[in-house]
Amino acid sequence: MDDYPLLDLFWTMLEFFLWVLWFFLLFKIITDIFRSQDMGGWGKAGWTIFVILLPFLGVFVYLIARGRSMGERDLEQARRTDAAFKAYVRDAAASPGGGGGGPTSHADELAKLADLKNSGALTEVEYQRAKDKLLA
Repeated sequence: MDDYPLLDLFWTMLEFFLWVLWFFLLFKIITDIFRSQDMGGWGKAGWTIFVILLPFLGVFVYLIARGRSMGERDLEQARRTDAAFKAYVRDAAASPGGGGGGPTSHADELAKLADLKNSGALTEVEYQRAKDKLLA
């Protein structure tokens, strides 16, 4: 390392960074090709072959031709993921029995257990056991 100048070290680090950045961009574009709903199978196959066989030219042409819509597809995917997560949370918080006068959520059942503990109907050990059973 004594004969390797500091500027060469910085240049090597820059080359490595650009290499990693290039692969990130390549994988991002391949993901975008397959996520695209407005492209048919032949279009996806053509872009994939173009990006793999001529990676530098293929990536730059793809960014020029479809770069703006990449952001729109990312935003739409984020919206779908957020909506799916919110639906999952709503379903998980809903009543396990589907109504019938019972508690509507785990939070309600925990509140009832806490009330029973505070009123003295349950000991601390019984409360912890019931809470662990409910959360399991």
